[in-house]
Amino acid sequence: MFRRNNPTAPPSQVQAVERITSVLGAGVIWQGNISGSGGVRIEGVFEGPIALRGMLVVGETGRVTCENVRANTVIVAGAVKGNITAQKVEIRATGRVWGDVVTTAFVTEEGGFLRGQIRMEEEVQLDLPDTAPETSPGA
Repeated sequence: MFRRNNPTAPPSQVQAVERITSVLGAGVIWQGNISGSGGVRIEGVFEGPIALRGMLVVGETGRVTCENVRANTVIVAGAVKGNITAQKVEIRATGRVWGDVVTTAFVTEEGGFLRGQIRMEEEVQLDLPDTAPETSPGA
């Protein structure tokens, strides 16, 4: 058994965990854009730009079509047709991506599919819009 202050103990499992705060459910078809901060899971069909400070999960039933997905973390278990720019990209065994990927960390499971190029960078600039709430004077 490891003691809490034992220097040989494995690194703490307590880390910042990205959470899913919004879900587009299976059977839902949506056209528009997703931007802001937080975690989004797509199980339905989505078409439009995505610029997200947080995690984007495309579930097994999820289908995304857009020119460029930008998020801190992108996990694909469904299908994405479009380029992905993210700090971390993961393609699960059921995941399919048709587009180029720019990332600092890339993971794929056996069976995952990518038709495009992967460019690994030391740092990725996501150029996401500022999502801080605006306050009006006197409020």
